Amino acid sequence: MITPTLNKAATITSRRVVAVFWLVAVLIVVLAGSLARAQSLMVLPVNIQMPPGQSTATLTVINKGDSETAIQVRVYAWNQPDGDDQLTTSDAVLVSPPLTSIAPGASQVVRLVLRRPPQGREATYRIVLDQIPPPAVPGVVRVVLRMSIPIFAQPATRVVPHIYFHIERDAKKMFLVAVNDGGRHEAIREIVLWTNDGRKLKTESSASPYVLAGVTRRWPIDAQGSLPLSDETLHLTASADSGAIEQQVHVVDVP
Repeated sequence: MITPTLNKAATITSRRVVAVFWLVAVLIVVLAGSLARAQSLMVLPVNIQMPPGQSTATLTVINKGDSETAIQVRVYAWNQPDGDDQLTTSDAVLVSPPLTSIAPGASQVVRLVLRRPPQGREATYRIVLDQIPPPAVPGVVRVVLRMSIPIFAQPATRVVPHIYFHIERDAKKMFLVAVNDGGRHEAIREIVLWTNDGRKLKTESSASPYVLAGVTRRWPIDAQGSLPLSDETLHLTASADSGAIEQQVHVVDVP
C-alpha cells in the first residue's frame, strides 16, 4: 500500500509476478456502524515491463463485486533518493482513461503510453490505482481499495543490474548496504546473513525489495546478542530476479 506524497518518501512493496492480484484493502470509515461493505477488484498484470523499443502497455481492471465501482488511475515517477522510495508527479506516461466506472462483472482496459523513451538506463514509474468511495450511507463502513503497480521501461541499449554488498556497523546497529551501479533495477528478497559463530541474522521483512538503477539501499539488520566485529566477514544468501545470491560480505565501521 502506498500513499503518493510529492517530494516525500513513500513505502512500497510489491512482488514481481504477472498474475491476477487481489488489491489490498484500505479501511476508510465513513460513518461509524456495525455493517461493512467492500468492493472486489482484480488487476493484471501487477508488474509492467516495457522492453527496448516498446512505448505502450495495458492494464486490465476487473470488477468482481456486485455493484458498479469507480476508479482513478495516476502515474508517478518513482525514484529512491537516499535509498527511500519516492513518488513525484510526472507526465512521462499517458493514462487512458484516468477515471472510469466499471459495471459488476465487467472489466476495463487502461492504456499506458510512454511519452519519451528512456535514455541510458531504465526509467521507473508507479501506477497508483484508487477506488473512488461511493456516496456515504448512514451506519455503513465502506472499504475502498488502493494498488501501486511498478512500470520498468528499458532504454534502447541493453542494461543490467550490478550490485555489490557490504555491512555498515556502529555502536548500536547494523545495516546491509546494496549498491546498484548498473543501469537496471534488481529485486532482492529472503535475505539471510550468517555470522562466523553460526548465528542467523535477518533484515527487516517489511522493507521494499527493489534497488533501482544508480541507487544505494540500506536494510536494518535484526542482530540478536552482540554485533559482529569490524572487519568480520558474514555469509549472505538471498533471492533476486536475476537468480540466487550467495557471497561473503565485509563488516565496516561507520561513525
